[in-house]
Amino acid sequence: MIEIKPIEVQGQNTIGIEVKLPKTTLLAVTTEKGYIMCGALDVQLLNERLKDRQIIAGRATGVRSLEQLLDAPLESVTFEAKKLGIQPGMKGSEAILRML
Repeated sequence: MIEIKPIEVQGQNTIGIEVKLPKTTLLAVTTEKGYIMCGALDVQLLNERLKDRQIIAGRATGVRSLEQLLDAPLESVTFEAKKLGIQPGMKGSEAILRML
């Protein structure tokens, strides 16, 4: 099952996406510029093989809901996210605000 719903972060509108798969759930919160995602995101792939796409993204591990994703510290971020001041350890919600 796929659920897409509006998520408000400090008065700003974003989109939350949940994809329920067998034994796991993929989670993402996205803006027009970039996104944060659960541990399934391969930041190394984005930074190396897809570098030319200049993807702005961050990864948080151990999260089980969109709310946890927004509250969790980011474990890793892409090179392009760092250009916006997004750093590992930053809360997901703070990263999303920098992507707006």
